[in-house]
Amino acid sequence: MRPLKVAVLGCGSVGSQVVRLLQEQSDDLAARIGAPVELAGVAVRRLDAPREVEVPEELLTTDAIGLVTREDIDLVVEVIGGIEPARTLILAALDNGASVVTANKALLAEDGPTLFEAAEKAGRDLYFEAAVAGAIPILRPLRESLAGDKVTRVLGIVNGTTNFILDKMDTSGAGFADALSEAQALGYAEADPTADVEGFDAAAKAAILASLAFHTRVTAADVHREGISDVTAADVASARDMGSVVKLLAICELRDGAVSARVHPAMIPASHPLASVRGAYNAVFVESEAAGQLMFYGPGAGGSPTASAVLGDLVTVARNRLAGTRGAGESAYAARELLPMGETVTSYHVQLDVDDRAGVLAAVANAFADQGVSIQTVRQEGRGADAQLVVVSHPARDAQLAATVEHLRNMDIVRDVTSVMRVEGAE
Repeated sequence: MRPLKVAVLGCGSVGSQVVRLLQEQSDDLAARIGAPVELAGVAVRRLDAPREVEVPEELLTTDAIGLVTREDIDLVVEVIGGIEPARTLILAALDNGASVVTANKALLAEDGPTLFEAAEKAGRDLYFEAAVAGAIPILRPLRESLAGDKVTRVLGIVNGTTNFILDKMDTSGAGFADALSEAQALGYAEADPTADVEGFDAAAKAAILASLAFHTRVTAADVHREGISDVTAADVASARDMGSVVKLLAICELRDGAVSARVHPAMIPASHPLASVRGAYNAVFVESEAAGQLMFYGPGAGGSPTASAVLGDLVTVARNRLAGTRGAGESAYAARELLPMGETVTSYHVQLDVDDRAGVLAAVANAFADQGVSIQTVRQEGRGADAQLVVVSHPARDAQLAATVEHLRNMDIVRDVTSVMRVEGAE
């Protein structure tokens, strides 16, 4: 049987591991697929760049578009990342009749419909398990295993860098800057960590999760995004005092038939399954009507784990190719309304520096009541100039809670609103 020929775009930390696995596991892959798989070419930016694995010189090329449009290419693996030239190369590959496996979360979250439409038109597969949570199989369960169920909520830690930083702040008492420096020294954070610590990476993944879970087109621009750069050691300590931990969460849920998608730091009870996710690990918690609660956990990044997910997709796509079939395409039939952040229901943890005198507590309670927000707990810490109130609200619309905080900032008895953080997972 003619070997299926694979082109790999990119040979960085993920691409090099994809090449290694294709070479080392060629016999097993052939047995699982039903035909040999042959590495036909690897597109790189520079031929002389150092690489983690040895790639035969005759396979390397800087002509990526020439590689993906070769007549003999059956499968294309895109692990370049970014929007361009990845989009142009994927579209060219599909138009040329190749099926595509990609790990490109940013592109899928920005322009997924264009890629899905091109795959549909070409009658080819577009698979992307590696785009979210590395080696953790989460997208295929949403696409296939839970296709007969109604998913109501997806709650996840989908960025290992931020989870490492917040975990270090919790276990050592370190501030954000020190924890970030350690993450960079260990290779968990980039020299420019903006995409991770400001939530851009997690927002792209949240868009993909929400699109699959709720059969609705959701882009990264539709996801409310807040990062962790403003989280302080005091915030983490306050969470610990109330039996909680701080995590950067991607939260996608159905509310009255509409879709809410958001990324922000939040306090979750120490008893919640996500609270025990430590270091740079990822986990995704799924709730559905029939299956109930499911949790997916594992390494969410890194060359080898991500390459594992890529190879899993490659095997499936190759089997489909041999059988003359294709897997599930885009499912956006529901076309649900997207809720703005102000309509999202959540709870707030608010810490205030206040005057230590009679009537302060009543005035603060009235500020919440004026916006229709009820208080779950309140406690005072310190006396005199050090007096603080810590208030946790019952669930309410985010717009009501934001208006309450703004009111508090303008009250004479409130010297400062020192911390505002959402509380999740306590229902």
